[in-house]
Amino acid sequence: MSHFSKFILALSALIIIAQFSFDSDLGNEAVSIRIAHGLDVQHPVHKSLEFMDERLKTISDGKMSLTIFPSGQLGSEREIIELIQIGTLGMTKVSASSLEAFVPEMKIFSLPYLFNDHQHYWDVLTSPIGQSLLDSGVEYRVKGLGYFDAGSRSFYTTHKKVEAPSDLNGLKIRVMNSQSAVDMVNTIGGAATPVSWGELYTALQQGIVQGAENNPPSFYYSKHYEVSKYYLLDEHTSIPDVIVVGTHLWDSLSAQEQVWLKQAMDEATDYQRKVWMESTEMSLAKVKEAGVTVMKADKAIFQDSVTSLYDSITSESIKRLVADIKQMGER
Repeated sequence: MSHFSKFILALSALIIIAQFSFDSDLGNEAVSIRIAHGLDVQHPVHKSLEFMDERLKTISDGKMSLTIFPSGQLGSEREIIELIQIGTLGMTKVSASSLEAFVPEMKIFSLPYLFNDHQHYWDVLTSPIGQSLLDSGVEYRVKGLGYFDAGSRSFYTTHKKVEAPSDLNGLKIRVMNSQSAVDMVNTIGGAATPVSWGELYTALQQGIVQGAENNPPSFYYSKHYEVSKYYLLDEHTSIPDVIVVGTHLWDSLSAQEQVWLKQAMDEATDYQRKVWMESTEMSLAKVKEAGVTVMKADKAIFQDSVTSLYDSITSESIKRLVADIKQMGER
């Protein structure tokens, strides 16, 4: 994206933001919280945010609501987080990976094959470990309000079938702009190539990258299945989405308003987990109908390929988190 395009995007975002005001200290006036994300309006995350808005209105008797900006209208995940940090946006939905640059502890979710299964994953998210991770961004002016399910990420490729780590050799695989994601794909055997989500379809189509990795709903709703004909369900990482609220906004809410917002978040999480499961099943069925070869991976050989990532961890806090999470999986 050119500097001029970025300027226009930023200017447009500020114009949009200026049309809405946050009125938490204006007595009886309603609080309208602006929340932005990068996904399509048909995506289960967007539908769950719409559900959260409706529940917030009901719980607060119309005193609070959300104004949702989908599809990257206000910029990339990193740009949106920065808007929250400077206080011009209230909330967002971002991948935990996108928070790594702001909240180092979030790197834990980018470690491959950390969770035994989906139940282990949610046991951790709903435990004191999960809550401490949500709170760890407060010093960076971002507070995690709750988690949304983002399933498990798996590899998809345009022309070459991948069934083992060695099949990734020589393939440029798109990853998020996350050093942990880069390290993981490089360790497994691919050539990790950061590409923005909005540019990925074209990058796959033109052969700039030969593959990517993501969950089934994102693979389907992005239409990447149109240019990627192989999908290997190796489920290497389970990286949750995080609903983030700026500390400037959270601290300005009354205690009652905080309770209402948290209740709406909790109800939206339950709703989103159900919708996500249904969407995952539907997405896999749809891409198969479209001619995509969907394969189950032999996870053992992929797990063996990433042991060096765990051996190379130097952060004592990350080591403790790994140990605590592994211990939870043994119960």
